[in-house]
Amino acid sequence: MFSSFTVRGEIIRWMGDGECLQVEPWGDDSVRVRASKQHKIFDTDWALLPKNQLTCIGRPKVTVSQDGSVAELVNGALTVRLTIEEAFNAGAGGIQSRCSLTFLDDAGKTLFREMPSGGSLNLKARQYEPVGGGALSAAASFLAPNDECLYGMGEYQQDRLDLKGCSFELAHRNSQASVPFVVSSAGYGFLWNNPAVGRVSFASNGTRWRANSTQQIDYWVTAGSSPRTVVRRYADVTGHAPVMPEWGLGFWQCKLRYWNQRQVEDVVEGFRRRGIPLDVVVVDFFHWPHMGDYRFEDEFWPDPKGMCERLHAQGVKVMVSIWPQVALSSENYAYMHANNLLVNAEQGIDVGMMFVEPNQFYDATNPEARRFVWDLCKRNYVDKGVDAFWLDEAEPEYGTYDFANYRYYAGPNVEVGNIYPLEYNKGFYEGQMEAGREGQIVNLTRCAWAGSQRYGALVWSGDVGSSFQDLKAQITCAIHMGMAGIPWFTTDMGGFHDGDIEDPQFKELLMRWCAFSCFLPVMRNHGNRSRIGEDGHSKELIYASDGTPRLPSGADNEPWSYGEQVEAVFRKYITIREAMRPYLRELFKIAHEDGDPIVRGLFYEFQDDANCSDIADEYMFGPDLLVAPVTDAGVNSRRVYLPGDEKVRWTCLSTGEDYRGGSTVDAQAPLDVVPLFARDGKDHGLRGLI
Repeated sequence: MFSSFTVRGEIIRWMGDGECLQVEPWGDDSVRVRASKQHKIFDTDWALLPKNQLTCIGRPKVTVSQDGSVAELVNGALTVRLTIEEAFNAGAGGIQSRCSLTFLDDAGKTLFREMPSGGSLNLKARQYEPVGGGALSAAASFLAPNDECLYGMGEYQQDRLDLKGCSFELAHRNSQASVPFVVSSAGYGFLWNNPAVGRVSFASNGTRWRANSTQQIDYWVTAGSSPRTVVRRYADVTGHAPVMPEWGLGFWQCKLRYWNQRQVEDVVEGFRRRGIPLDVVVVDFFHWPHMGDYRFEDEFWPDPKGMCERLHAQGVKVMVSIWPQVALSSENYAYMHANNLLVNAEQGIDVGMMFVEPNQFYDATNPEARRFVWDLCKRNYVDKGVDAFWLDEAEPEYGTYDFANYRYYAGPNVEVGNIYPLEYNKGFYEGQMEAGREGQIVNLTRCAWAGSQRYGALVWSGDVGSSFQDLKAQITCAIHMGMAGIPWFTTDMGGFHDGDIEDPQFKELLMRWCAFSCFLPVMRNHGNRSRIGEDGHSKELIYASDGTPRLPSGADNEPWSYGEQVEAVFRKYITIREAMRPYLRELFKIAHEDGDPIVRGLFYEFQDDANCSDIADEYMFGPDLLVAPVTDAGVNSRRVYLPGDEKVRWTCLSTGEDYRGGSTVDAQAPLDVVPLFARDGKDHGLRGLI
């Protein structure tokens, strides 16, 4: 045997055929695998917490053994078997060395393994191809059970629950957050710990992860007998979500753009006068003179500190939108450009986006850039009373998504770009921690990557359409985001695009979406509304005192903007939301301590019920409430599957009727009712409110 293993403590390393492979424990029941071509293993942790920061629960000591061509690393419920394979290749004219990996559970059952060579096919499970500049295109291929079901991967706009058979781009876009962690019903979790743009395919004949440009293969694996165990192990190594503050539990109000201070205060007064509870009001984009100024425009916001004080006196928190774009006309552009605090185009004009005016993104992977932007935001927002930040454009949203044309402090976009939203959130989280806001940090963000949850990331699903099909897709987005380790999730109520506030069909959609939003981690009203006039236009035109135009604000979007019927539905579900506060506190506490998602696929609570593996239009809101949103227009009932066996009792909270687990019922659902069922009598005070 020409190649061999090197064992150093709990780490196994193999070298051969120009490759270095390293396997080591990383958390309970878990390992990290890294492989490189013709260079040492790099220590960048990416999504993972540093090994010395991990807190293990006291599993038996990791054991490492070696017997000739086979080595094993055993870490609790997970075993990794490394097997050296050497053979003479007549075509290549010499001995070829390989080292293959097999992952097993604590009963010795194979969870999955690397793709074999296939005899004369001479395949390689770990493939490397040069792409220039010293980087490689790297792929890892595995054989996994044909009958496994897969969940996670973050947010992709589709209504598939079981991801087996799907292929996904590993890249962020507006309304797409690629979080490369997947949970298998076969008893394992897999994190592709690589922020490169790439692709994953979960085919029946093999799983293949690919980074288009990278320095090494890097992934993490855990074993667990249930989805809950796997998700908790993942939270332990990538970080737990912080505690959600009390004001995050209630109703949040927003519209495309409240464009002046008086408008915001009038809206909050409208809630108070009508007796509708409100926790947060949001000041959206272009309240600034130019992108990258990071301050209120004086003409329209003459006294933001006084505004915040008056809103606080009414018990309402203030959130402001922040964009990472810095316009070439911004008062901060010259300094940031001169000090390399901006993303840089590889070639051509150094512009990342043209929305409203030419601009470039600030480089959130650069610690100096994060500090510069935070210092501006603290001085211009926090010190004036602003409570929280909406970190929009977090992908970032390049005008043409030409991923290969941009470079960061951390490296080329194609190699590191998916980490941008994590670093963007990190800068604001750490700044707020320094400002003494521990326990009060919520960053509403349009994108996330693995580990973003530890920085208070509340992911919303982006600028989705206003249709029932879009509504249906938000159910699976919420489930998969939770399974990808990010329990805080919300949507634009009613969708973002094309909602005409006088259209009866849109009003129907909004009422259904309002009921759905009540049973999300955060209940938030937002969207770009329109009101089509006789001239066919719907925009409110806004000008500064010097006659220069400002961005339109969109039509009204308050609960009372749609007429009495819609307002009544809003009132009903905001009341229900208030009644659920004790339950919500419990769910957020569990998410913080254990990593459990708040929105859960039925399979999460009913692992032994095979019918639950691919039900995409129902979900559990915590362990006790089953929610079945209406996702079709013009209907007043829907079929609902109630999981579990006959020992489980389900109570319909709109009718009071009881059903046994394993049954399918026709649930009545008039416009103001979402089918909601309580498990074993745990209705959390909602009986009679639905």
